[in-house]
This record gives sequence, C-alpha cells and structure tokens, in this order.
Amino acid sequence: MLRNVAGRILRIGSQSSTVTPAVQRRLYHERVVDHYNNPRNVGSFDKNDPTVGTGLVGAPACGDVMKLQIKVDEETGKITDACFKTFGCGFAIASSSVATEWVKGKQMEEVLSIKNTEIAKHLSLPPVKLHCSMLAEDAIKAAVKDYAA
Repeated sequence: MLRNVAGRILRIGSQSSTVTPAVQRRLYHERVVDHYNNPRNVGSFDKNDPTVGTGLVGAPACGDVMKLQIKVDEETGKITDACFKTFGCGFAIASSSVATEWVKGKQMEEVLSIKNTEIAKHLSLPPVKLHCSMLAEDAIKAAVKDYAA
C-alpha cells in the first residue's frame, strides 16, 4: 500500500512540475525571445583600431559579462557600427542586442542618453532582471568613454 501511495505522489509531483513549451514561451516577452534566438550584431572589432571604443562590464552577483563595441566616424562623431559579445542569461543577450541596434547611426552624445529603463521597458524585463538593462547602459557609456580616451 505504501508503494501505491508513494507512486501516486511521485507521479502527481512530476505532472505538476512539467512545463510545456507553450508555457515556457509565455515566461519571456516575444522581443526577448526574438533577440535571444536571432541576436543582432554579434561579434567584435579590432580593439587597436582608433575608430573603435570598447565597453566591458560585468555583474558579479549573477555572472553576466557584456562587451559592447562601437565604431565611430571620426569626422562626424556618428556611430557607424556596433557589436557585442555577452556571457549571460537570455535577458542579458537580448539587452546587448537591443543596445547595439539603438546606438547605430546616432551621435556619441545622443547614445549617452539611452537609459536602462528604456531598454527594460522595450523588452518587458521582469524586476529581477533589470540589472541586464543596467549592464547594457553601462556598456554603452564605457564604450563611448573608451573611444574618447
């Protein structure tokens, strides 16, 4: 009898903890899934190129590390290209991907006004993942600072 009860409890536990793919998709906003599955601008530029600025930031609490690079037209001060490499969760990858899209074609001063709250809102980040958008903002600022140095 004990085996029957234990067997039923184990089966019930495994059934209730089963998460279907449809349910998993609902845990992430469609933009996060899109940028995670199809990240834009992945890669890196030559860090010795004088037209390149590199921002390398990390969050020790979660282990996310983000490298974002910008390529700047020296005459106009406009960002002509951007790329990233991120080690972290899907939210960090999506935040990096969005950041590179948003900085392309803008003036250096203009990208400094991009706030993590805008990235978080665009991706509908949950409160526990706001640090991912903060990393993206910090990476943009660090890349601009590196280029200016």
